[in-house]
Amino acid sequence: MARVKRGSVARKRRRQVLKNTKGARSANSKLFRSAQQHNMKALRYAYVDRRNKKREARRQWIIRCNSATRLYGIGYSQFIHQLAKSQVRLNRKVLAQLALSNPEDFKNILQVVIE
Repeated sequence: MARVKRGSVARKRRRQVLKNTKGARSANSKLFRSAQQHNMKALRYAYVDRRNKKREARRQWIIRCNSATRLYGIGYSQFIHQLAKSQVRLNRKVLAQLALSNPEDFKNILQVVIE
């Protein structure tokens, strides 16, 4: 079998790893071995944080809906329960946007749900 010389492929891979770790401190942006470890860890954090971002957004919507419903004397969990019971098909994101931008519309929805 013929000998395979992988100089250009290996160099390309190393250059890409070093490019990805450009803003890192000390050896993590200079030396390939530590840069590779740093890159792998950064990619793991990126993967996890993409999920955490969705979690934080949902938490924010719940907080906004809760504060808006408490103005009218009803708790968040009771509000969501009444929404499901009255078959209003609005998600938390839309409810939070309504609570912020159109408080009158949110109040109307609240009154429909409570009745």
